[in-house]
Amino acid sequence: MVGPTRNKLKEAASQPLQSRRRRRITGAGEPGMEEEPQEEVEKPELLLPVGGGYLPGGARAYSPRRSRSQNAQNCMQIEMVTKALFLRRFQFLNCLLQQLLDQVHLLRRRQFSDRATVCVAAFLGLLHWIHLVTLFESDRHFSHLSSLEREMTFRTEMGLYYSYFKTIIEAPSFLEGLWMIMNDRLTEYPLVINTVKRFHLYPEVIIAFWYRTFVGILSLFGIEAKTCWNVTRVEPLNEVQSCEGLGDPACFYVGVIFILNGLMMGLFFIYGSYLSGTQLGGLITVLCYFFNHGEATRVMWTPPLRESFSYPFLVLQMFILTLILRTSNNSRTHFVGLCLSNVAFMLPWQFAQFILFTQIASLFPMYVVGYIEPNKFQKIIYMNMISVLLCFVLMFGNPLYLSSYYSSSLLMTWVIILKRNKIQRLGVSELNFWLIQGCGWLCGTIILKFLTSKILGVSDHIRLSDLIAARILRFTDFDTLIYTCAPEFDFMEKATPLRYTKTLLLPVVMVITYFIFKKTFRDILCVLSANTYLRKQLLEHGELIFHTLQLLAFTGLAILIMRLKLFLTPHMCVMASLLCSRRLFGSLFYRVRFENVVFGILTVMSLQGCTNLHNQWSIIGEFNNLPQEELIQWIQYNTRPDAVFAGAMPIMASVKLSTLHPIVNHPHYEDVDLRARTKIVYSVYSRKSAKEVRDKLLELHVNYYILEEAWCVVRTKPGCSLLEIWDVEDPSNTANPPLCSTLFKNERPYFSTVFQNSMYKVLKVN
Repeated sequence: MVGPTRNKLKEAASQPLQSRRRRRITGAGEPGMEEEPQEEVEKPELLLPVGGGYLPGGARAYSPRRSRSQNAQNCMQIEMVTKALFLRRFQFLNCLLQQLLDQVHLLRRRQFSDRATVCVAAFLGLLHWIHLVTLFESDRHFSHLSSLEREMTFRTEMGLYYSYFKTIIEAPSFLEGLWMIMNDRLTEYPLVINTVKRFHLYPEVIIAFWYRTFVGILSLFGIEAKTCWNVTRVEPLNEVQSCEGLGDPACFYVGVIFILNGLMMGLFFIYGSYLSGTQLGGLITVLCYFFNHGEATRVMWTPPLRESFSYPFLVLQMFILTLILRTSNNSRTHFVGLCLSNVAFMLPWQFAQFILFTQIASLFPMYVVGYIEPNKFQKIIYMNMISVLLCFVLMFGNPLYLSSYYSSSLLMTWVIILKRNKIQRLGVSELNFWLIQGCGWLCGTIILKFLTSKILGVSDHIRLSDLIAARILRFTDFDTLIYTCAPEFDFMEKATPLRYTKTLLLPVVMVITYFIFKKTFRDILCVLSANTYLRKQLLEHGELIFHTLQLLAFTGLAILIMRLKLFLTPHMCVMASLLCSRRLFGSLFYRVRFENVVFGILTVMSLQGCTNLHNQWSIIGEFNNLPQEELIQWIQYNTRPDAVFAGAMPIMASVKLSTLHPIVNHPHYEDVDLRARTKIVYSVYSRKSAKEVRDKLLELHVNYYILEEAWCVVRTKPGCSLLEIWDVEDPSNTANPPLCSTLFKNERPYFSTVFQNSMYKVLKVN
């Protein structure tokens, strides 16, 4: 329903921070009832018998004398004598009963501990969900935005992903909507593409199904799923309708994402508790995550990104893998869980496979040295292979799953497992045996990856491994510069280690890593000089080695690509839980009161950690983009529905989402054909001639080009403006003037201006 018009400015006047619009609070929560102080009941002190309870200094407390019956004393003496005789005669039975009683108490404590752990995890998940929702709302004032404004907040690839969710929920039926996005002609006009296969849209498909089911059930019972209001905005903005509640598509969409990431925090608590062996370790993991929240995730600012759906399942996968590595007798459920969590991690995100490749690269040397039993490791590899095949099938035969470093490493690992005995017959030393397997695995993986890429025809696709190679080899071309010039794909900021240090996360993890490496180095030296029996006894706690190697891999990725801090920071928080591990610091637990040390470290952590949280909570913003809103409305009311648009990748996603007009390029830049299209579109910002650019745009069937003046001059760092990138790509035209500035002065005769505001200029291609 639409409620009465409410002026937000009147209510905002009384607030210390004024906002462009405010909504009247419909109901104020009643203050909590204070419990009446209960009168303390004075309990009579129990009087100690004479000779009982010694006081300091050898004194004894005296109690008033009590008269006793002589018969009672005699009976007590007889009872004591009888009891003593009974205990001496059946002492073994008493010990047995006492042991059984202790086991019962221990079992009860464990059951209570498990329930308590789950309850605490649920509470922490709820707390993180509230934290994410609060930050998201404070940053954008999302609940007061209109539907168009909410769509505009999903910029770049976020808007592209959300547009397919919108398509499914607005279709006559779920299956028709699914067919529409699997036969999409709007995204890369005039091509028809399967967007589920290309853009990993299973999260949107599942959430759209949930939304249609949820709204359908509520409609069946006549329950309103959302409440709408008329929001008065400051001049010259007109009044808009704003809806809130799970019946609103955007609210439902981001709500599911925040619930998933809230549950992830509860999983972190369970993960840290299991790894460290104590609930205090899980609490350290959670506190470190909150204290370094800005470095650990960006889901509160960019909910629809693929890692928002994918990363929680990596946490689950690593927890299950830790369980498998630590437990000697694994059930089938553990390996099935590992396989399914792998699938859930890989389906939503194209970069997930490289992360799993680093995991195999961490597990393989552990297998070679002897930290993992061959039979167990073989089952882990089989589960990974099955998960790759499942993803290949579910993604309609997407060849990227079979041509990645991950799948190649799995095949090479499987081959080495099968040929291990033959290699061992060569009679080489233990160290050379390790080196042969390691070199064979590395070289074979690289060769197999390039062969499969060539065979399957996906060698030209940009993947995370290509960006890392470009970073290491300092290779630059148009495509890699478009990626690496973006701030999130830059090197890690120099201030990031300092921020880790201020919260003590980095020093704590470095100390833990040092102790693990010290133990590992000592164990390996003993292995090289010990027999098989001693080797089996020495190489224990493989899960600690795995987490350390994974930490090194995540550190390298985060240094090369800042966006990948989302793997490093949470993993550092998990590693910090080992501060409470008796497996690692068992000897220190007996020398000092280690609980005091842990709480002292947490206290120092909280000094900067609470400041970081306060800085996040103090962010107060409100989304407002009038130029883009004017552009979208002009397109909706002044162009044909089949008019084709081209422009910068971020605005193209918004045009497709809000106007449903065909576009020729979009922000999902990995595909080789899409990169070729984008290069043609971005030639407007080069030094080429206007006629050459016009002719190329007509070949793509472009009717309108959205020109942004900021893209003509803006650069994130030296060498990263589009004009500088084109000078690297097209040195033959470096003497010509920039086409972009020319079009802003005089676009004729090849283009004509049909719309212009302070930010955008729409050119019709003549």
